[in-house]
Amino acid sequence: MRIGILTGGGDVPGLNPCIKAVVNRVHEEGHQVTGIRRGWGGLLSTDLDDPASVAENLVDLDPVGVRTVDRTGGTFLHSSRTNPGKVKTGDVPDFLAGAVERDGPHDLTPHVLKVIEAAGIDVLIPIGGDDTLSYGLRMHQEGVPTIAIPKTMDNDVNGTDYCIGFSTAVTRGVQFIHNLRTSTGSHERIAVVELFGRYSGETSLITAYLAGVDRALIPEVPFDVDRVCELLLADKAANPSNYAMVTISEGATVKGGDMMLTGEADATGTASSAASGRSPASSSRSGRGRGSSTSRSATSCARGARTPWTSWSPPTTPSWPPTWPWTGRPGGWWRCATAATAACRSR
Repeated sequence: MRIGILTGGGDVPGLNPCIKAVVNRVHEEGHQVTGIRRGWGGLLSTDLDDPASVAENLVDLDPVGVRTVDRTGGTFLHSSRTNPGKVKTGDVPDFLAGAVERDGPHDLTPHVLKVIEAAGIDVLIPIGGDDTLSYGLRMHQEGVPTIAIPKTMDNDVNGTDYCIGFSTAVTRGVQFIHNLRTSTGSHERIAVVELFGRYSGETSLITAYLAGVDRALIPEVPFDVDRVCELLLADKAANPSNYAMVTISEGATVKGGDMMLTGEADATGTASSAASGRSPASSSRSGRGRGSSTSRSATSCARGARTPWTSWSPPTTPSWPPTWPWTGRPGGWWRCATAATAACRSR
């Protein structure tokens, strides 16, 4: 049995430990693992008639090869936001150019299925968020056994209570806010900190709670700018150091408004989102004449070197299932590695 594993979307420190855990467990059961480089883009870019292309995009993984990968963050398999079911004309690989006859987006899933079959991959394990896993669902619908490992700093993938990347996003967010307190307090300002959360405000809410900020704005609750400004000014006045802090999810909206999307959509069709154009910072600065500052920490909060928690790679002995301390349930990576083994045994 051969399992293909890939990483898609944004990078987080827990990806390499996750890959290592899967490889170790699968090899212990006597099966093989193929690493797919650059997410779904690796399958799309593989030219089966070109051995160099195959070698570049598909690599055999074993315990020796992944022994030290968890010492760094990110993903050694690299990542992309490619969706082979929605490929723009300009992104179609040269060797597939003759297969497209109209304007994009193009569905090149038939080519992906050919690559999977030629590589002898029996089970796919995509690691990613909504965009990456949505194409994993497509693979499932095409008959390819697929086991999804949720990875998103928003922690909003249905069917799981803890996603890879969430812990680091919260930890770094809290650290960032604490570091920002010195400047905010020194200059007696109101700090508006933008955090991850396009459709789910859990990252912003928990970060705000743990960092002890004054207010938190999340996508689930549209806010009134004037009311928020009043509350922040009151918080500032009540603070002996004369400052206040508020977190705002990137998808937060004002009452009666819509989410603001900026920039060109990526390969998955997703555009960047930005917190409400009329933010509390801009309102308090222009409409009330009080000092304020805005910091966009979302991009850096869940990247970089791994933390001790995200570097944890569970032992492969089946008699030791680690559990999350707050639920008593088996940890996510352990459940995924066990599910992969079960899928192998059932075939």
